[in-house]
Amino acid sequence: MLPRQTISIFICIVIRNTKETMKILSFITLTFFFLLTSCGSNQPLETVQIDVEQYKGTWYEIARLPNRFEKGLDCVTANYTLKENGKIKVINRGYNIEKEKQSESIGEAKPAGEKFKSGKLKVSFFKPFYGDYYVIDLGENYEYALVGNPSRKYLWILAREQSLPLETIELLKETASEKGFAVEELYYTKQDCDNN
Repeated sequence: MLPRQTISIFICIVIRNTKETMKILSFITLTFFFLLTSCGSNQPLETVQIDVEQYKGTWYEIARLPNRFEKGLDCVTANYTLKENGKIKVINRGYNIEKEKQSESIGEAKPAGEKFKSGKLKVSFFKPFYGDYYVIDLGENYEYALVGNPSRKYLWILAREQSLPLETIELLKETASEKGFAVEELYYTKQDCDNN
């Protein structure tokens, strides 16, 4: 027979290993659940075809879903310029009225496939990391654009002028809502900063 002390030590080891095993299993289960829910949020998102020559230039941000990298910014613009390598130079500018501070980010866009025409782009401000930039609606004369990504966490209403007619904004919101975006959370960007 095994001494009582040996049996006690054996039981403690089994219990300790069981607890460690349960922690590992719990971690694996939570990780698997997170991955499943993350994948599930990236439902297909239809885009419209774009002509890059017409799309380039300056766009004013009319509204956006709140995001951390534009926190506190108004008078936001995006400027797109074609580069010699076939990619697009992106310059985003905004103004923090409360801090009286100008903000600027310079990045690069490239087609998600072989060509820009599909309206699916990849944009990076921190290489080598790229995010999805999908043009999901576009004015006939490129007077407005609705841009989002498959996660539905990011959405922008852009225009060539500093404002859009209310009926156009409502139509774009309706389109975005039908595609699964939380339009009730939109922030309407001010475009009247004195120091911008």
